[in-house]
Amino acid sequence: MSTKFTQEDNAVPLRTRLREIRAALPDEQRRRGALLMRGRLFTWLAVARDAALKAGRPAPAIVAAYWPMQDEPDLRPLLEQWVEAGITVALPAVRERQQPLEFRPWMPDAPMAEGPYGIQEPLAGAVVMPDLVLVPTLGYTPLADRVGYGGGYYDRTLAALKAAGHPHTTIGVAWSCGRLDPIEHVPAAHDVRLDAVLTPDGWLPKAP
Repeated sequence: MSTKFTQEDNAVPLRTRLREIRAALPDEQRRRGALLMRGRLFTWLAVARDAALKAGRPAPAIVAAYWPMQDEPDLRPLLEQWVEAGITVALPAVRERQQPLEFRPWMPDAPMAEGPYGIQEPLAGAVVMPDLVLVPTLGYTPLADRVGYGGGYYDRTLAALKAAGHPHTTIGVAWSCGRLDPIEHVPAAHDVRLDAVLTPDGWLPKAP
């Protein structure tokens, strides 16, 4: 029987369970899954850029990605491909605690430093507004509601992008084992639903 998880009562045990399941993934499954996701993202962005140009719209040109923490899907080879193709890749940086993230341009030889949470960040530089945001995702529902790590940084960041009126697409990047039934996770009022979630098994609810 399913147990209904609410943000107030079950956020910590839910995240703990999702972390444990993710940590148990075999290395070969991680490598294969990350390769599949990198391929799908590369194809999706290429198609989206072509479609935008044909329609006379600005093509997505700035991608906000992330530097992987332990057990997260590793997209770094894809980021290098995008840079080589002339796409601007940016990584998040914590400007101030409890504030939205800022995105700084990244290149393979860019100087990096450890941020407040032990994640590598580009050193201070020009801040960019992304057209595509790849969001590290611990858990997710088929409707693309996201369970993050509890800091609220991405919710604040995505809300700020929306408030600024900046058009962007949000894609959660997650392992398939993070899938939750909608009755298991009830989003809080401040949670921002993503446009889609990508896992090794494909897109949910569909490609944006």
